[in-house]
Amino acid sequence: MSYDIYFLDRREEQSWDDVVQAMSEASGSDSEPISGELLAAWERIVPQAQALLGDVEITEYEQESRDLSHSGTGIDVSVFSDEVSITVPYWHTGDAAADVFHKVLALSAVVEKETGLTGYDPQLECPVAEVTPDCAIGMMSRTSGDLRSRYGG
Repeated sequence: MSYDIYFLDRREEQSWDDVVQAMSEASGSDSEPISGELLAAWERIVPQAQALLGDVEITEYEQESRDLSHSGTGIDVSVFSDEVSITVPYWHTGDAAADVFHKVLALSAVVEKETGLTGYDPQLECPVAEVTPDCAIGMMSRTSGDLRSRYGG
């Protein structure tokens, strides 16, 4: 389980639910190569993510996907076909959750700037620009704590 941020191309007349549903339906289809525009954005995102997170692991799978992972926080940035997302596992509570979520917000701003896509938080059902950090941090902490109480760790 992870806290997810999706980066979407939403037209003004579309609801967020419609955009998320379209993304879910498209993710089940055959993978397409990453567009040249998105690959160029990826090349700009990586050094900024490294400056923010430090050492990261980069994985490239031909022309179909790119992944950047930070082992200390679990933050993962992925590009697959025409989809971009940030995920962070529910490991963090309290101050650690606050620190990680602020990094996620900073990384989201980089992805939005470089791709032109809009970050969407499906946990809070709103654009990242409207996310109240305290609300997101609280959700991350509560969910992490609940998972730990159920499964240990």
